[in-house]
Amino acid sequence: MWIAALRYIGKAVLLGLLLAGLLLWVPSFRQYFSFDNIDPRDAPPLSYAYAASRAGPAVVNIYTRSFQQSALNDNRELVPQSLGSGVIMLRKGYVLTNFHVISDADQIIVALQDGRVLNAELVGVDVPTDLAVLSISADNLPEIPQDPELSPLVGDVVLAIGNPYNVGQTITQGIISATGRIGLSTMGPDSNGRQDLLQTDAAINTGNSGGALVNTRGELVGINAGAYHLGTSQEGYGINFAIPYRLAKRIMDELIAHGRVKRGYVGISSVQIDSVTAKLQDAEVTHGLIIENMDSAGPAVKGGLKRGDMLLRINDKPINNVRDAMDIIAEMPPGTKARFTVLRNGKQLVCTITVEEDLRFSKLKNN
Repeated sequence: MWIAALRYIGKAVLLGLLLAGLLLWVPSFRQYFSFDNIDPRDAPPLSYAYAASRAGPAVVNIYTRSFQQSALNDNRELVPQSLGSGVIMLRKGYVLTNFHVISDADQIIVALQDGRVLNAELVGVDVPTDLAVLSISADNLPEIPQDPELSPLVGDVVLAIGNPYNVGQTITQGIISATGRIGLSTMGPDSNGRQDLLQTDAAINTGNSGGALVNTRGELVGINAGAYHLGTSQEGYGINFAIPYRLAKRIMDELIAHGRVKRGYVGISSVQIDSVTAKLQDAEVTHGLIIENMDSAGPAVKGGLKRGDMLLRINDKPINNVRDAMDIIAEMPPGTKARFTVLRNGKQLVCTITVEEDLRFSKLKNN
């Protein structure tokens, strides 16, 4: 038995040595055992044409006009105001765009990629997220591909689709550079500190705002918001932002259903506790927020919170960062009684706060 096994192994070794010798001493024989003869020109090119063909038709150009007093007479005339992009989210005619694209517009015009030009009606706006929903009426409207379970990751390849500088639909490519960007109040002079943004190096120029950020399958990843501004005329090149699809979809659904977004409000602003802050406060905590400012007539003051309190939990949910607190509070229906656990003078206290509706932007027209 052992002799037979050794013979079998010996034959395999001998065959291997013979083959190695042929490859070494007879170069022409290598072509039968090598992939070197494959011409790179025969390989398919790396292309995002499929994604562009799926998503592109649902990205529209948006033009706005506003009434201005004529310099020649007492008449008011419509003059061009702003330029942007939008995304057809539903075939029934709902278009999602940025609020800043259509703010103060008296007329909104939507141009489709098939050449149709339509008047649009404003359904509703949400200033904190810089989103607006428009309605257009037409048959056979394209709809942007969507995946409700999509979770974008840092490093994902993305395409930004829009109408920069009105040169026509343009697609730029990049990656997701970061997720969950918060407190970016320096995105522009009219920013309201939008939260939970995607950061990308795909170019988002003037006119791209409101357009689509899609993945390589053409599925919507986010709504283009704009480039990072440094508080001056300079822009942070390669630093651009988009509103995540899930957030944009949730806001759109509320605007369609109610014409506005109801958010909880308690009237505090805060900063995250770090090791240095905790040391300065002689507090043995590793998470939470420090309340910096308060609405003097807001729910938090009425419920007993004070400036300098360390917010540790809301309804027994640990607070790790500002976004945690904002999300929890915003999702509470007005009238909800919430338990805020804070650390004050080394002692934990629980204050019951009655959440009110955030009406800070209710003065804006929503028609």
